[in-house]
Amino acid sequence: MRTVLMVAEKPSLAQSIAKILSRGNMSSRKGLNGACSVHEYTGSFIGQSAHFKMTSVCGHVMTLDFIGKYNSWDKVDPAELFSKAPTEKKEANPKLTMVKFLQVEGRGCDCIVLWLDCDKEGENICFEVLDAVLPVMNKPRGTERTIYRAKFSSITDTDICNAMNHLGEPNRNEALSVDARQELDLRIGCAFTRFQTKYFQGKYGNLDSSLISFGPCQTPTLGFCVERHDKIQSFKPETYWVLQAKVNPEKESTLTLDWDRVRVFDREVAQMFLNITKMAKEAKVESVSKKEKVKQRPLALNTVEMLRVASAALGMGPQHAMQIAERLYTQGYISYPRTETTHYPENFDLKGCLRQQANNPYWAETVKVLLSEGINRPRKGHDAGDHPPITPMRAATEAELGGDGWRLYEYITRHFIATVSADCKYLQTTISFSIGPERFTCVGKVVTSPGFTEIMPWHSIPLEESLPHCEKGDLFPVGEIKLLEKQTSPPDYLTEAELITLMEKHGIGTDASIPVHINNICQRNYVTVESGRRLKPTNLGIVLVHGYYKIDAELVLPTIRSAVEKQLNLIALGKANYHQVLEHTLDIFKRKFHYFVDSIAGMDELMEVSFSPLAATGKPLSRCGKCHRFMKYIQAKPSRLHCSHCDDTYSLPQNGTIKLYKELRCPLDDFELVLWSSGSRGKSYPLCPYCYNHPPFRDMKKGMGCNECTHPTCQHSLSMLGIGQCVECENGVLVLDSTSGPKWKMACNKCNVVVHFFENAHKVRVSPETCDLCEAALVDVDFNKAKSPLPGDETQHSGCVFCDPVFQDLVELKHAAMRHPMHRGGQGKRQGRGRGKGRRPGGRLNPKKPKDKMAALAAYFV
Repeated sequence: MRTVLMVAEKPSLAQSIAKILSRGNMSSRKGLNGACSVHEYTGSFIGQSAHFKMTSVCGHVMTLDFIGKYNSWDKVDPAELFSKAPTEKKEANPKLTMVKFLQVEGRGCDCIVLWLDCDKEGENICFEVLDAVLPVMNKPRGTERTIYRAKFSSITDTDICNAMNHLGEPNRNEALSVDARQELDLRIGCAFTRFQTKYFQGKYGNLDSSLISFGPCQTPTLGFCVERHDKIQSFKPETYWVLQAKVNPEKESTLTLDWDRVRVFDREVAQMFLNITKMAKEAKVESVSKKEKVKQRPLALNTVEMLRVASAALGMGPQHAMQIAERLYTQGYISYPRTETTHYPENFDLKGCLRQQANNPYWAETVKVLLSEGINRPRKGHDAGDHPPITPMRAATEAELGGDGWRLYEYITRHFIATVSADCKYLQTTISFSIGPERFTCVGKVVTSPGFTEIMPWHSIPLEESLPHCEKGDLFPVGEIKLLEKQTSPPDYLTEAELITLMEKHGIGTDASIPVHINNICQRNYVTVESGRRLKPTNLGIVLVHGYYKIDAELVLPTIRSAVEKQLNLIALGKANYHQVLEHTLDIFKRKFHYFVDSIAGMDELMEVSFSPLAATGKPLSRCGKCHRFMKYIQAKPSRLHCSHCDDTYSLPQNGTIKLYKELRCPLDDFELVLWSSGSRGKSYPLCPYCYNHPPFRDMKKGMGCNECTHPTCQHSLSMLGIGQCVECENGVLVLDSTSGPKWKMACNKCNVVVHFFENAHKVRVSPETCDLCEAALVDVDFNKAKSPLPGDETQHSGCVFCDPVFQDLVELKHAAMRHPMHRGGQGKRQGRGRGKGRRPGGRLNPKKPKDKMAALAAYFV
């Protein structure tokens, strides 16, 4: 019997697809990485009986990055990143050990069926999976085909079974176009970002952005927002005048007329028109016309339109809306949410989708009428050849989806019903009047057939007072004529919906990446989201864009990126050479980069006007070890210390608070130590600003605090305060937080495990002795007599945190709501021997691996 491996893009999809194909008759187990499950069943494959193994990845398996030293900002000139710097594919999430997992499941399989999402990114992941699995699969016999690709657009029984019966092959060209985009964005983005971040953060203290990033798509996106800001700033309001007339066709009713000239910008001319018309006491009907007009039903829904409506009408950011749409898709409620197509294929089962909605109380009546009277064929839209438009695939209730999930689903469903409804028809009556020599008009609309506006009431024709019945030559008394003074108003800041429209129009990003680019400019503090989801550029965003315009406008204009996107699409279609496109584009940007570096003074002049130099920013905090003067602590992102006397800047750990640490000094360089803390519930550790930036020992890296310092005698170092190997990660050591009393804790110096222990103890010290069982350092604990939890009213005890029964109930692991296996439910068994192993680095205290790591982990996680 052949074994067939099948791989989907997400664990939830794998489960849904396996359930459909096995008709619910499958067995499931967790994979070795804990994140993905494997669903197994027996069935037939291409006319033969086969054993199926359905599993998944979690998005991209691999990611592109520079190798080794090229990831260091200090050792490499950014210009080298364009061509010299070699790149490699690394595991996107090493913790998931996805490659190993795929190889374990793929070993001995005869065929592979790829159920990745059917877009360019999905094709790229197909080849990442194949690279991992093919070496361990059984070799094909002769020319036997072993690689299959399933094409589907929704998680429904029909679509999945249809995909299984019509398997194709993965598309190498589409995968290559994604590789090209990744490499271009990595090389161009990193080079510009590293250069401008180092240049400006070394000079200015209040930029308030941890990264001054550049992106070939991100920067033109910001450019659109700043362009609108500039229009608002340069706008000069003008006064204009409008003539408004009211006539009384009947005693009680009044009709307001619109002036055919619309407006004039000269006060005296407006006054002249007013004087002329005031002489006439009656308005004469010059013509009456009636026309039947049609308001067309919407085109079928694609991604960009969905994101526009989500932002403008539902108040959801594009990134958030996309996440909800993906969740609805994986749960089988809607079809694939990433599509550029607005045209349904001829064989699409529109009635089947509509029948699913026949019982929903919100639109059941409309749906039943459509099904009985016959549906209208949707309007002919654009067919991009990817996926059908976004369509509801099964019925749902508000209780099932809740909150934003329901709001988005409701819109998608209403939009779909509207596409198969009739157009809205209305009768438009236009009456033309003359008052003296001036012409005025009045327009009225009466709906004759509401059509799709019943299901999308926000598109309905507003109710207006019906116009009086009149004929040419009729005269009506003029009620009043007045002159209204108004002012032209500036445009408002761009809404997300308007920005999405501009990005689509200029070819910036794809339907999948547009939300990411908008999210990035918000995250980088280049724009802020104001009420009505309007994007207002910050000072930093404005100065950057103006600087790019000053040096090289093409860095911020959409033209060059749009041209690159066209080239990438040609790669996907097999009409352009991957290497040539890459080489040509990188060569253009390399030249632009060198010119940008040479001309950076132009942007710097703008920065000087808007931001303060480092020396003028921040508050004095700790003393420099070189000049012994106070260094200033700059809180704005990225937080750092600056010594204005030595003109040195020292980076600090981010996302926490920094304060002076008891005025203690580092024994190596005489810098005053500072204490970093992530809050009372998190961890804290002291660090020397100089050692943090210039590691003093060979086994240390940049960015390590005292809790990772291997100094043999310093009282704050890992050597003196390390207790034992972390209970959760490979290389971490649990280090006593000597500032945490009386709520004492030890924290891992690599991951976010925090162990609370010995609450209300008077003193906790790490002993030079080690535990005989697990080789963790022993701990000496002193309690006050009144609060001592120790047996027999003792106030002092020395023992192992992990193995000593006296300490068993005084230790609590706070991370991820897990507890140490030693202290589970008061069981006295020493299940966790070898768990605390690994004491301070150096000499006899090197960390030891447990004899059976997997067994220890299994015992810990069960």
